[in-house]
Amino acid sequence: MNEDALAFDLIIVGAGSGNSILDDRFDGLSVALIDDGEHFGGTCLNAGCIPTKMFVHVADLAVAGADRERFGLTDVTPGAEWLRIRDRIFGRTDSISESGLEYRRFGSANVTLFRETFRFVAPTELVGASGVRIRGSRIVIAAGSRPRPLPVAVASAAAGGIHDSDSIMRIDRLPSSLLIVGGGYVACEFAHVFDALGVAVTQVIRGSRLLASADDSVSERFTGLAAESWDLVTESSVHAIDRTEDGVRVALDSGAVLSVDAVLVAIGRVPNTDTLGAADVGFDLADHGLLAVDEYQHVLSGGRPLSSVFALGDVCSAAQLKHVANAQARAVQHNLLHAESPVRADPGPIPAAIFSRPQVASFGVTERDARATGRDPVVVVQNYGDTAWGWALEDTTSFCKLVVDARTGQLLGAHILGPDASILLQPLIQAASSGTSVRGLARGQYWPHPAATEIVENALLKAEAALVERGASAANEGAPE
Repeated sequence: MNEDALAFDLIIVGAGSGNSILDDRFDGLSVALIDDGEHFGGTCLNAGCIPTKMFVHVADLAVAGADRERFGLTDVTPGAEWLRIRDRIFGRTDSISESGLEYRRFGSANVTLFRETFRFVAPTELVGASGVRIRGSRIVIAAGSRPRPLPVAVASAAAGGIHDSDSIMRIDRLPSSLLIVGGGYVACEFAHVFDALGVAVTQVIRGSRLLASADDSVSERFTGLAAESWDLVTESSVHAIDRTEDGVRVALDSGAVLSVDAVLVAIGRVPNTDTLGAADVGFDLADHGLLAVDEYQHVLSGGRPLSSVFALGDVCSAAQLKHVANAQARAVQHNLLHAESPVRADPGPIPAAIFSRPQVASFGVTERDARATGRDPVVVVQNYGDTAWGWALEDTTSFCKLVVDARTGQLLGAHILGPDASILLQPLIQAASSGTSVRGLARGQYWPHPAATEIVENALLKAEAALVERGASAANEGAPE
């Protein structure tokens, strides 16, 4: 231990969800808060879910205008003023970031803010880029993640045309054409945004389907619909990128060459454990470089939990979602204040939503995974188009799919593709979190008619009927002849 290190009662590395831990119950502690991001406040506020969904809403409005003729409305001239769109969004989020920075810098008497990168030199001691050393009685690691770089050589001259999910939102000019590398949720959300704003989008993926980790039915349907909206190149990888006089030249391993105005690399995110030097001080790493933690969010070292070191969010969670980080932050906050009665950050199944076109929301196991583990689930599909709200939408492609345990009737998973999927998922999450069977779930309450929630109601009624049929079949098979 370095005696010259500044001593604190608590060090929090990361000012996203980690920053939310601090309330008046911590006023009696000396706290060091570390945030080395370009904009204070973490990924979600500055380069993640909040600004991207604000862009998505604009894209949804643009596409809705393009669809007006189908509903008998005409005289619509679509267009996009990029700088107005961009500046409205970041005018909001940047002001929140700046006010948060000022509050932590001048309004929190017990908090010392460090705006530089730090690296662990011992489990409870860090050194900053400026050489300052700090140590803490307790540590919370909430350092997040960063966009994964493209694993190919990129000509230095082409760097100006290469973007990641952080930088693409702040560009000064809307590109005329954009190549998106990747097929996950970030890539698909940006494909929708830029396609809706009039950019010629080409998406390149290594596999045959977008959203490959989703339920097969969702992945297949989404891929087909996306290919109708923008160009999709499957089973291909980027081999090389070079800048040209007109833009960026991208060579694929198939031999194809694409010339575009700009490139967006969206191939996942990397936890910031390497820049922290986590492994160097004995912290255990799990798959993909994530910090290993126990059920109380204690960091593990040699397989054992460190009582004074916690982690939360993208740096330790495979589910890189803000609502997961927030739940973990609440658990860590409690465990810091009440070490004698720790709580787990596990409120139930984790929902995920993809705000593309169409929208996707899901939780739990897919049909394929349920069958692969030896289960024989009841699976039902309710099409939007078979409800009154689906008629209003002229919807022929959206659906809700439920995967149900045939014995208990409990929801193992739900997968929705279509408008408002992220909202429609919530009653199903609530049922799964409470362990409620689908038996009687639809019939035990009123559902507004003709609302979108009837899609979920009808799916539950189908699941209940399928369980009854499954039970009757089993009884018949076991009856004596």
